Amino acid sequence: MDWGGPAFVIAIIALSTGGWLINNWIRAKHGYELEDEWGGKTAPKNTGEIKELRAENAELVQLLKDQGKRMETLERIVTDKGYRLNEEIEALRDLPDAKAQDSGTPLNISKKERT
Repeated sequence: MDWGGPAFVIAIIALSTGGWLINNWIRAKHGYELEDEWGGKTAPKNTGEIKELRAENAELVQLLKDQGKRMETLERIVTDKGYRLNEEIEALRDLPDAKAQDSGTPLNISKKERT
């Protein structure tokens, strides 16, 4: 390779320009100030909108966490051994009711012992 030839100089220029473009693309993607070709800084235009979106995102994340806690509470209530809806319904069927006894419908199909 000829280190003093035009191909080497063009390769260095191409690498420098490519690095500068990649650097600015990454900075723009993450909301940092951009550098122009003379080293000056250019602030992104929508900084207020970005702040509003971040605040809204934080609120939504907190709401999602609260909903997750509520869901865990509901799951715990439903799966708790003390929550025996079926047995409570059966216990209500066992209560004496004049109309139910006269209807001919058997209420004591299967009684369970409570523990």
